[in-house]
Amino acid sequence: MGFRFFKRVNILPGVTLNLSKSGGSVSAGPHGARVTVGPQGSRVTLGIPGTGLFYTTTFSLGKLKKIFGQWSGTSEAADTAEAPRLIETPTPAQKTTPIAQEPERLTPSFFDKLSPPSDQKALADGCQALAHGNDDAAFDSLRQAIHLADGAFLAGFLALKKGKLTEATQYLTTAADQERELGHYLSHYGIAATMSLAITEEVSAHVGPDIRGVLLALAEAYQAQERRQDAVACLERLRQLEPGDVVVKLSLIELLIEDSSASRETYQKIVQLTEGVENESAIHTALLLYKAKALHDLNFLDAALEVLSEALKRKKDRSDELLHALHYERALVYEGLGQGRRARAEFEKLYAEVPGYEDVAARLERIS
Repeated sequence: MGFRFFKRVNILPGVTLNLSKSGGSVSAGPHGARVTVGPQGSRVTLGIPGTGLFYTTTFSLGKLKKIFGQWSGTSEAADTAEAPRLIETPTPAQKTTPIAQEPERLTPSFFDKLSPPSDQKALADGCQALAHGNDDAAFDSLRQAIHLADGAFLAGFLALKKGKLTEATQYLTTAADQERELGHYLSHYGIAATMSLAITEEVSAHVGPDIRGVLLALAEAYQAQERRQDAVACLERLRQLEPGDVVVKLSLIELLIEDSSASRETYQKIVQLTEGVENESAIHTALLLYKAKALHDLNFLDAALEVLSEALKRKKDRSDELLHALHYERALVYEGLGQGRRARAEFEKLYAEVPGYEDVAARLERIS
């Protein structure tokens, strides 16, 4: 049975790397959180405390806060809710004041004034091409700048966008190897780069040139290449940097549970990863489902039933697919507990809504 309720969108359209100004927008909100109203409608961007990660969703600000906890105390990336873009570093006043962003602030003269040394010229040329929307020219230049951490970072994201997964992995790994230099050159020139990466169908991450952004992108690149163990390693390292990020937890658990050779130790780890999770959002509900499944596989049926019942208390904003999976798992647990009538009731409800769901029809024939 497939359990990926927050499936990755296809890696190609899920990566955005357009550093030009795309028009005015108005952003407002507390430190680390921004509600942006622009040509594409309203979005909410919120930062994970102590990290360089910012997530954007169409959820309300209140729901996003429940998903990710309190917002962080910095907001450079949050000001780029229409990210990815290349912007001049905001002043302290801009960080606390709603601003109307001016289009085309990065003019050719801006780059002419940079006067980079010869070993940084390819990076500057790549940024200039990106600011003018010329991805191909930018990629050609940035390929010549991967000796710089920022060049490798930008080249890696462009490679992801172009579907060049092997190159993307190579460049992003190079950037990770130069962890301490990430963001150094862009910051030196007063430039902040923010990339957008679709993590799920509902949530996008906005990352900057730092190790967290690199690891998140690498995990996506590895997953697209079906290099599951490498993706798990990236997410494990990312989780160590920010243990409370539930999106990272969900991504990691999805990879662990997909392993056909999943062991008792794997299920125990999933239970540990979901410790303390409450049913506050659809993401949390999915985590509770995985917790219940792991408890079921560990033969802790009463505990699994308790978790599933808690997960099913809230149905608002939960997808039909997620709710169906919760009812199906609860029916299986009822079967395991010898409660045939309750199991049949769950299966009948599923059959009435989705007759072809999993093996529900066959199970109903077997249950008296």
